[in-house]
Amino acid sequence: MAAQGNFELLALENPLLDIQAVGDEKLLEKYGLKANDAILAEEKHLGLYEDLIQNYKAVLIAGGAAQNTARGAQYILPPNSTVYIGCIGRDKYGAQLEDICKEAGVKTEYRYDDETPTGRCGVVITGHNRSLCTDLAAANKYKVEHLKTPEVWKHAENAKFFYVGGYHLTVSVPAALALAEEAAAKDKVFILNLSAPFIAQFFKDPLDQLLPYVDILIGNETEAAAYAESHNIASKDVKEIAKSIVSLPKKNSKRARTVVFTQGTDPTVTAVANGSDVDIKEYPVHAIGAEKINDTNGAGDAFAGGFVAGIVQGKPLETAVDMGQWLAKLSIQELGPSYPSPKQTYTHS
Repeated sequence: MAAQGNFELLALENPLLDIQAVGDEKLLEKYGLKANDAILAEEKHLGLYEDLIQNYKAVLIAGGAAQNTARGAQYILPPNSTVYIGCIGRDKYGAQLEDICKEAGVKTEYRYDDETPTGRCGVVITGHNRSLCTDLAAANKYKVEHLKTPEVWKHAENAKFFYVGGYHLTVSVPAALALAEEAAAKDKVFILNLSAPFIAQFFKDPLDQLLPYVDILIGNETEAAAYAESHNIASKDVKEIAKSIVSLPKKNSKRARTVVFTQGTDPTVTAVANGSDVDIKEYPVHAIGAEKINDTNGAGDAFAGGFVAGIVQGKPLETAVDMGQWLAKLSIQELGPSYPSPKQTYTHS
């Protein structure tokens, strides 16, 4: 019988249905969107979703960054390794998310909101760029009380690795902190993804509140730049920014902090605290022909999925990064944040 997991990995964030279509500059201009950005929807953006469905042949795909990452990690890990928590509405889109997670082997512990529809994210693809515009809806209604119910909290007590998407800092900081404190108290691994530049810019206080608990921080070059700007770090060098984050105070002194910054097709940078020093390494990204790239939406989530799977499996950092790059490479050849079927097996490049 194949090895079974023990739900070692627990992920928390905002479950969304992606409404994704290929758009153009005119569409971006119409809604005041940037080609490669992620924002929360305001009143002026609310027409976008129907516009994509009616006029741009949109497809509906399971989304929400940490939900994509949970599916990615489960793609690699043995069955029954991953639990995902968030809030959805009692509607057909919520049911669709449940079905997709079930098919991916991810156990969901959703909170259901009876008054609010399932959250959605408009994804406008222009060339190799993607613009994300999120109407959180039910995802914004997540409550720490749900996490603390015995049937849900038992998963937190059982898990050895926690993955929280930075987007959740706009929703329920107490829920993220509850998992962070569980990790620090019991020497478990707490992983945070910076998720989008606006998190470091506009949710600086909750981010700073959570960072002392973070064992592994994941982000990309634009998120690193936004962090540097909001924290008065003079350098624009990703390595220097990683170094300064690694050196911040830490609750659980038993674990050295690790920072991982992806940079698209440029090398992935890692920084690891080593006593009073910081070890910096770069890992070139494996090239892929432009003709093979179908869709870069979810590439960062896929990288995080592969990377986190490696960490859960106890792989060295170098292998975990390679696993992240491997899964991201598979994902960008699919439509949206998804993974190929039949399932492929990781081999070190």
